[in-house]
Amino acid sequence: MTRIGLLYPTRDCGEDDFLALARKLDPDLTVDFAYVPWGEKIGRVDDLDPAGKHEAVRELGAPDRLSAAARFSTPPDVVSWACSSCSFTRGLEGALEQARVLEERLSVPARSTSLAYLSALAHLGAGRVALASVYHRDTTADFADFLAKAGVDTVHSVSADAPSDRALATWDRRRIAELAAAADHAEAEALLIPETALHTTPLLEDLETGLGKPVLTATAVTLWDALRALGTPPIRQGLGKLFTR
Repeated sequence: MTRIGLLYPTRDCGEDDFLALARKLDPDLTVDFAYVPWGEKIGRVDDLDPAGKHEAVRELGAPDRLSAAARFSTPPDVVSWACSSCSFTRGLEGALEQARVLEERLSVPARSTSLAYLSALAHLGAGRVALASVYHRDTTADFADFLAKAGVDTVHSVSADAPSDRALATWDRRRIAELAAAADHAEAEALLIPETALHTTPLLEDLETGLGKPVLTATAVTLWDALRALGTPPIRQGLGKLFTR
């Protein structure tokens, strides 16, 4: 039995979507969660202005904070920091540092959602992307910069500027699909939806069919990359191109 440990930012948001995808990939796959506490001065994320949210997610992704929170009831085989913005807002070097600290702390392979996007794009051979971002435009620009450092070009993006991950957990199929359609671009080789609170597992195949290109959601790339780090990238039909090649 393979056990994936996920560090997660806000309890009761998108964990059920991770578990739904894990069941589709392998009924024996176990996913455990550990939660990284927000800073004591944060209060309600919904109440913060864009600059305040940016600082809050940077603080949440501090390597020492991740290391202290990485406590699982059973030792995982691999661990991932399952938060998009909290890994890419520290830049590529910051994301690599997060993974390094977690690997030293747990003595297992360590990844993050942002690093998973880079692995998935390399696997698909996609170098030009469109971003269906739920973030403020400044945070979307941070993700585009993160991708650019790895040689990935963002040809188009939209920014929904959602108030919080807890709000995003309530988005329905229609709203997610509309965001994806608005972000699509003819020159993009893949569409990225970077947010682990969104419930995207039921939409993976339909989104790709509608847009005619790979659609990489945060939940999907996180689990795919964690299994790839163990040498067993999953192959499954009905979950999009990432899981079929």
